Amino acid sequence: MVKPKTHTTDAAPDHPDIDKLTPATKPEASGALQEPEIAEGVDTGHPAVDANPRKGAKPDSNRIDFNDPTLSAHDAVVKNLEDQKTT
Repeated sequence: MVKPKTHTTDAAPDHPDIDKLTPATKPEASGALQEPEIAEGVDTGHPAVDANPRKGAKPDSNRIDFNDPTLSAHDAVVKNLEDQKTT
């Protein structure tokens, strides 16, 4: 019979500080809980990824909201163009 792993250091013996992590209490954007020390220790920068894709963009380029699941892309454009006429 296999003995179940009951302690975190049993599962990760190469990480002696694993028991010193602050408990994860705040959900990330994905909904996952992640210990702050792990999240802060990960370098998310990458030269092939634009870290600020809207930098330098004109405000009008970001006005149309495509996040309404009840509208098709075409309907979202029509609605936003109509809204611009009234503002």
